[in-house]
Order: sequence, then C-alpha cells, then structure tokens
Amino acid sequence: MPFPLDVPESVLRRRRSQKWVAYPEDVLPLFVAETDVLLAPAIRDRLAAAVADGDTGYFAEIERLSGVCARYYSRFGYDVPDDSVSVVPVNDVGVGVRESLARTLPAGSGVIYTPPVYMPFAPWLRRVGMSPVAVPLIDHDGEDPRLDLEGIERALADGAQGVLLSHPHNPTGVLHSSDELAALADLAVEYGAVVVSDEIWAPLTMPGVEFRSFLAVSEAARGVGLAISSASKAFNLAGLKCAFVVNGNPERFEVRRSALSGAVGHFGALAAEAALTGSLDWLDDLRAALSSNLDLMEQLMAEHLPRARWRRPDAGFVAWIDLRAYPGLGDDPAAAFLDDGRVALSNGPAFGSQGKGFARVNFACSEELLTEAFTRMGRVAERRD
Repeated sequence: MPFPLDVPESVLRRRRSQKWVAYPEDVLPLFVAETDVLLAPAIRDRLAAAVADGDTGYFAEIERLSGVCARYYSRFGYDVPDDSVSVVPVNDVGVGVRESLARTLPAGSGVIYTPPVYMPFAPWLRRVGMSPVAVPLIDHDGEDPRLDLEGIERALADGAQGVLLSHPHNPTGVLHSSDELAALADLAVEYGAVVVSDEIWAPLTMPGVEFRSFLAVSEAARGVGLAISSASKAFNLAGLKCAFVVNGNPERFEVRRSALSGAVGHFGALAAEAALTGSLDWLDDLRAALSSNLDLMEQLMAEHLPRARWRRPDAGFVAWIDLRAYPGLGDDPAAAFLDDGRVALSNGPAFGSQGKGFARVNFACSEELLTEAFTRMGRVAERRD
C-alpha cells in the first residue's frame, strides 16, 4: 500500500477518537471523516516540541496564522488582498459557517443548501436562526450531480437571501465548475444574496484535478462570497480546532476577528501552520494513496457489488455509492451492512431524502481494511437479494 495509508490496525485500535471507539471492535469503521494516517512529520515534531516546552496556553498569534492561511489559499486561485481584514481564524468550519451567516444576514433569512449534503448544514442554519431552503442537486441518475441553478434562482426569487455551498461537495466528491460558480455569483448579485462556501475538502483533490475557490471565479463572487476552510480534513487534525474564514468583501461583511479568533485552539494553530507550510509533499503522497484506493474500490465493487453505481470523486476521501439496484438493502443500506456485515458506513438518508438507497464510504484506510469491508458488504447484498 502506498504511504501513508499503511498504519497497522493494532495501532489504530489504540486511538480514542470517534472513528475507533464508536463501535465494537468487530465492526470495520468506514464512516466518520477521519483518516487512518500518522501525522505528517512536520506536524508531529511541532506539537511534540510544544508539549516538551509546556507550550499549552491560549492561542495568540492571529496575524501570523492569518498570513499562513492567506498564502496557502493562493493555491486555489484567490490571492487574498489584505489578510489582516480578509482572513478570520475560527474554532472550526462549523463556527465559520454559522458566524458568517449570522453576521451577514438578518435572523430568519432563508438560506439555500444543496442535498444530499453534509448532515449538519440544516441544523447549523437553524442554530443561528436561519430557515433552511433545500434545492437538491440535479443528480443525472447519480452519474454527474450538478447545482440546480434554475431551482436556486426560483428560491432566491421567492425570498431566500443566502446560499450555503459545499465545494468540493460532500458526500458526492463533485467539484462545482467555474462556470456554475460564476453563474451562482451572478444570481447572488442580482438578488442581493450572500454565498458562504464550505471548502474544507479543497486540499484533497485527486492527482491531476485542480480546485478553484468560489472566490476565485469572478469579481462578482468576491463581492458576495465568503469561503471557509481548514487543514483538519487533509491532515487529520479535526480534534485540534482551527479553521479560517476568507472574506471576499470585508467592506460589506462584518465578519471580524474579535472573540472568533480567540477561540482557536493553540495546538490547532501550531498544527495548521506546520501542515500548510511544511507538509505539502506529505499531502501529495496522501492524495496519491487515496487515488490508488479508488482504483481498488472500482475493482472491489465490480467483484462484490456489481450493480452498485458511483461517480469517482474529484476530491476528498469519501465516496457516494448508489445501492438502489439492491432493493433488499432498503432505503438505508448502511444500516443493513452494519447489522449483517459489521461494516459501519455513513447512512445515506442522513444527508437528506435524496440519500435513500445510498451510503457514504470513507476510503482513507488500508487496502486490507477496504477489501475486507467490501467483501462483507457483498455477502450482505447477496443474502438480502
């Protein structure tokens, strides 16, 4: 197996994070978005040095972190003009999304989201007093999910004032095209709306695939948009709490540092800097390993779940599998695989009603674990056929 997805299961079982403690030991965990990697050496060394020095206090170097994030974000086509006002470190992407919406839209505003999509989106919107407005992706039978721009325009015309975008899209792994995003930005300008783009998966494009931030597609996008990202998904740092908001229009949007940046975890900031400045070669190795696992998944599905359909993701380490051709698995195939096969996937219906008959697979694991999981899943599908 290519580095770095070769960590022995005996080591992984010692972890106390959600992926490895949520289920009994006989369950293979391919659900929550954690990766089975050891830390990149630069991150490991920086955190070890901080522990050795007793450097475990409050986060303070806001300007330094903002500069690191701004320079890194230029990889995605957007050169931040002034990181002192345009980059706001925050605790995590969820905080960034909620605060961006709460500080730019009136309470009660309708905010469009695009299911099937990351499960917390609608709860996040309700938590800050917004009204979720679902405009599902056009799925083309699962082959090429795309934004429903006509549906988004209808929702904006009906009074929605915001759009919460998942880009790259979770769970489908689709990159929204620059043309789609530019058209979305033009609609937002026309209707006076705000676009908040969750770009946490941006560093994890497959080799040969280029990600462009929503803020990079046009001047209009910068006028209406905010992007939120983090090193947490790419470098497996979710527990260390550090993300950042890139404000495309600080003159319009009152998303300021104040207490938001003070909530960043000190270790999260140290790890993010080590990730974004000293671990990009490691990230390239991870992306190559993930691509190799996708090749393996294609073979495993052909062998064990030949009627399943999927679109190879452009980015990320989760795959959205259409299992509707196996009616015996029901609306929630993940539940069947867990009950009968002791394989834990993410439940498709949790991503919205459009997820009925689907399951999300986390493939950031060893070849051995992936092979055993699909072997078990194939047996379940055969027994229930």
